[in-house]
Amino acid sequence: MSEKIKLETEFITLGQLLKDEGVIATGGQAKWFLRENSVLVNGSPEDRRGKKLRTGDVVVVGDQTFEIE
Repeated sequence: MSEKIKLETEFITLGQLLKDEGVIATGGQAKWFLRENSVLVNGSPEDRRGKKLRTGDVVVVGDQTFEIE
């Protein structure tokens, strides 16, 4: 089951998504989290907290899936 994320702007960064969805507590944890954990964006490994996510992107973090709308 995936969670739908409705964008209010053109894009959201991966670090902001992780923070907004409660995966990490603060934006400062994003760099460490992405280095230590597997995160897939559209099926490819991603470790850049500044990666811009746009409508149609799918992010998988562990057993959580987020679809950007």
